[in-house]
Amino acid sequence: MNTLLILIPIALMLGCGWLIAFLWSLKSKQYEDLDGAAWRILDDDDDKPAGR
Repeated sequence: MNTLLILIPIALMLGCGWLIAFLWSLKSKQYEDLDGAAWRILDDDDDKPAGR
């Protein structure tokens, strides 16, 4: 029984922490452009001059 008194608050704190992190990622627009990274990988950058 004493173990539950420790584990339940820890589980609630971890759950709240993950929820706060997820809401922060939504607020900072982390999920706005999901296809952009996939298309940037395929871009060759041939039309741009090489910077030296």
